Amino acid sequence: MTSDSPSPRSRPAVVPGTLRPVAAGTRIRLRDFSKSLPMSLLRARETVMRQFRPSLAHFGITEQQWRVLRALTSVRAIEVLELADATCLLAPSLSRILKGLEERDLVQRMADETDMRRVLISISPAGQTLIEQAGAHSEVIYAEITRRYGAKRLAVLQDMLRDLEDTLADAPLIIDSLGLDVGPRAPHAPTRRGRPRKGDEALED
Repeated sequence: MTSDSPSPRSRPAVVPGTLRPVAAGTRIRLRDFSKSLPMSLLRARETVMRQFRPSLAHFGITEQQWRVLRALTSVRAIEVLELADATCLLAPSLSRILKGLEERDLVQRMADETDMRRVLISISPAGQTLIEQAGAHSEVIYAEITRRYGAKRLAVLQDMLRDLEDTLADAPLIIDSLGLDVGPRAPHAPTRRGRPRKGDEALED
């Protein structure tokens, strides 16, 4: 770095949508709150989950417990950290969820036959029965969402969401690409490999 180069912390902000620095003292107009992508996604998720919550409550399970049980139906057994990655749950939160599910005999732990140090989680027969019962309600609700919104529009929406995730998941953080220094922060989380694939019915999760 030459003597006349700005230090990392003194680098100017950039004009949105470009790599051009903003002149000192220039105020950037934020997009309208209604156009916030994270909030739009959050509102859509909340609207969808509102349809499923009464059914989940009827069967005595939370959204997070349902998410874990659903993930376990797709594998024979899985490590805790892999399960956390697949369900987008923090490990401490997942540990508490698993404890509650174990107390209800809905999941079970086992040692890996090839490595006794590894602990695997699997869904129990009681958990599978619960999934089948709650799943019958879930599919009826899902079918009505599909009817109201349209099967083709829903398929396009899911494809677009997967494209958005794939576009951003494996790329460097945008703030790093722009060379902006925001100080120390937590390490970038690894790309989530356990997300539902095309054709999976996971809106209720």
